[in-house]
Amino acid sequence: MPTPPRIAIPIPTTSDLEYNQRSWPNYAEAVRQSGGDPIEIPLTSTRQELISLFATCQGVVLPGSPADVNPQRYGQEPIPECAPADLSRETVDLFLLEEAHQQHKPVLAICFGTQILNVWRGGTLIQDLAPMPVNHGAGRSVAIAHSASIAPESLLGTVVSPNSENTESPEQEGFLRLPINSSHHQAVGIPGEGLRISARCPHDAVIEAIESDAPGHFVLGVQWHPERSYTESPASQALFGRLVQEAAAWPRSTQ
Repeated sequence: MPTPPRIAIPIPTTSDLEYNQRSWPNYAEAVRQSGGDPIEIPLTSTRQELISLFATCQGVVLPGSPADVNPQRYGQEPIPECAPADLSRETVDLFLLEEAHQQHKPVLAICFGTQILNVWRGGTLIQDLAPMPVNHGAGRSVAIAHSASIAPESLLGTVVSPNSENTESPEQEGFLRLPINSSHHQAVGIPGEGLRISARCPHDAVIEAIESDAPGHFVLGVQWHPERSYTESPASQALFGRLVQEAAAWPRSTQ
């Protein structure tokens, strides 16, 4: 049997042990159920330790976090609603993004991970979503907070296409509609260089997914939490499954 591809997953936070113990295993189990081998990336790692550890991995999952990306990274000062930054988590994520870019390793970014992906590419964030008809901060107790409108021709659209076994995302008005959970108060503002929008909330146009516009390199960020809905959602299974598939193909995908 082929060796399962190793997927790097940073510990979500520096200081919130309860959050880490609750959330990291969900990402790891989604990777494991999809045929990958989840590898814990400690936030206390030195640069040399990160280099050595990531050299053994073929893909990346950037998880959520209760922290917010330091707004100074995208040219803004923090507003009162902005949560404190986690500089160690940002350092690890930025290292993984840079190395994955250089080595053409696939990336699946989730919630906070999507936001730092966008900032790494020079994009901006909305520091706090104004009160809207949609409760974007619904939290993990709400299984379906709203839907996402997905461009069918996008990378995300091909992953969750209803032409596959996924029956959650029928097409409406030219877009796929996918029911999603939601647990965030920030969102992508201006997409970064080399990133395109692949999904929005149809009710308020909040960006729900971004992806690389570079052909052949799997880089996808979703604002919701597919690891929480993995057991019930074919689309969530497809997201992690595609990441593991791309990681298993590395480095063939660079040729």
